[in-house]
Amino acid sequence: MSNSSSITQFLLLAFADTRELQLLHFCLFLGIYLAALLGNGLIITAIVCDHHLHSPMYFFLLNLSLLDLGSISTTVPKAMANSLWDTRAISYSGCAAQVFFFLFFIVGEYCLLTIMAYDRYIAICQPLHYGTLLGSRACVHMAAAAWGSGLLNAVLHTANTFSLPLCQGNAVNQFFCEVPQNLKLSCSDTYLREVGLLVVSAFFGFGCFVFIVLSYVQILRAVLRIPSEQGRHKAFSTCLPHLAVVSLFFSTAVFAYLKPPSISSPSLDLVMAVLYSVMPPAVNPLIYSMRNQELKEALRKLMQWTFLHQQ
Repeated sequence: MSNSSSITQFLLLAFADTRELQLLHFCLFLGIYLAALLGNGLIITAIVCDHHLHSPMYFFLLNLSLLDLGSISTTVPKAMANSLWDTRAISYSGCAAQVFFFLFFIVGEYCLLTIMAYDRYIAICQPLHYGTLLGSRACVHMAAAAWGSGLLNAVLHTANTFSLPLCQGNAVNQFFCEVPQNLKLSCSDTYLREVGLLVVSAFFGFGCFVFIVLSYVQILRAVLRIPSEQGRHKAFSTCLPHLAVVSLFFSTAVFAYLKPPSISSPSLDLVMAVLYSVMPPAVNPLIYSMRNQELKEALRKLMQWTFLHQQ
């Protein structure tokens, strides 16, 4: 039996036992991390520098890229360092910081994706009210609410989780610290209050999901009523990237946390954790830039400007 006061570090789940595979995982994670930094950094720079992109949709996309950069920077650098230096250790305060910042960025991103669904709903279903309902002040308030929701969730869950006494050792069964895995280390008669918080968060998340689904049902009905094929294509092109990002984010997270125990295994848990925590920040820039002509044009101008100033 160990007590939380005597634990100074946790042991994260290793990706591999052999040195060759550890270095391979380091290289793969480094490539993914650099791709996420480059993609999200380009989107942020393009939106800030191009005045044609100073609209609510791109303002929310800028915030999404910032949250993506934060979430992937919370987990991947430590995993790379552990693979490179052949260690599993993370300090107690480092583990608490990972839980806090991961929840902060992930919950904030989910709230922002909900707001972006509302943005698309107003733009397509009530275009005449778009400027009124989504003015600059309203957009700032909604973005602040998303970041604030992430902050509130992070504070509550981190404070509650790390106030529980630990009776099951210090080996976290994941490549980064997260609440469900840390709860498995706590005493069985003390973690129920955190489970209650998780249930409340789950209902909040389900409510956001229902809102997104209902928004897209209304959007689909409105798009199908557009008489011209070009108009329908343009409406779909602004919605499909957001819908793809929501689907990737929600499906991987739900499967990771709600999959049946009968199919659970450390290797599967590891793969699912990578899918919902690492892949979305890396592929979101690609998803948003593939079908968005305005964003592609802004990125092309940014590349040309950079190239000319390097001459």
